Amino acid sequence: MKKDFRMRAAPLAALPLFELVAQTGSFTRAADRLGISASAVSQGIRGLEQRLGVRLFHRSSRRLALSEAGQELLDAVGPSLERIDASLQQLQAHRQAPSGLLRINLPRVVAETYVLPRLPDFAARYPDVQVELFTDDTFADLVRGGFDAGIRLGCKLARDVVSLPIDRGQRRVVLASPGYLRAHGAPATPGELARHDCIRFRLPGSGRLEPWRFDVEGQTIEVEVQGRLIFSDDAFARQAACAGFGLSQRFADSVRAELADGRLVRVLTDVEHHGDAFHIYYPSRRQVPPKLRVFVDFLREGL
Repeated sequence: MKKDFRMRAAPLAALPLFELVAQTGSFTRAADRLGISASAVSQGIRGLEQRLGVRLFHRSSRRLALSEAGQELLDAVGPSLERIDASLQQLQAHRQAPSGLLRINLPRVVAETYVLPRLPDFAARYPDVQVELFTDDTFADLVRGGFDAGIRLGCKLARDVVSLPIDRGQRRVVLASPGYLRAHGAPATPGELARHDCIRFRLPGSGRLEPWRFDVEGQTIEVEVQGRLIFSDDAFARQAACAGFGLSQRFADSVRAELADGRLVRVLTDVEHHGDAFHIYYPSRRQVPPKLRVFVDFLREGL
């Protein structure tokens, strides 16, 4: 009886390790999440394969991929492991205050505008929560990257995530330095941007140049602009506009200080585009741990 129990328990104990390797796609990334060596993870998977008598992963020097048997096993045990994990976290939530490391993946502009200014209040309210902000302007794989949540513009994300707004929508404003406007004048319509030097923005994720958007007679239009400078960092675009290199279209909230002290001036105010809100998102099939729940509620206060 004891021997039969040990034989059944051995592969069961290795299933969470198998799921983590499948999710991260790497022995090394799984080892980093667990705080152990990659060789220990590899040995654990090899031992599971020997007990089951099947190969769970195809291995090469460049790639680790699930085999057909591995995919079948993940499909079969994944939902059960998620339910067990959710139940355990729910039990812990009843007796634990929010604590631990909270890893958030977010664009730099969101970190600077919405999160960093409020971190002192969050830290004072939840002193046992550590916060790691990983600035990244691409769409990150939260599970593979080991993040608790991400923040991105809009809610068009994968179907298996929860997405909640943290603001009331982003207004895009066109602006320039007083010096530039004295030298070149201000455009009266979006069409007049063609004769201006415009500071453009290349989207880090897709690599395409971001069009400028305007709300004209109830419809959103996109205008392709031209200019000598292109950036993929919001801070550089703001600095270039302040230095008089040209017109720039930025989120209004990200240039509040520059507008307040007169370094930048808004133009085309009657056709400013009011677009999507920033959203915080996280996997929907996981019980929300207390540290993430209070962070989401904190960001959404006032909505």
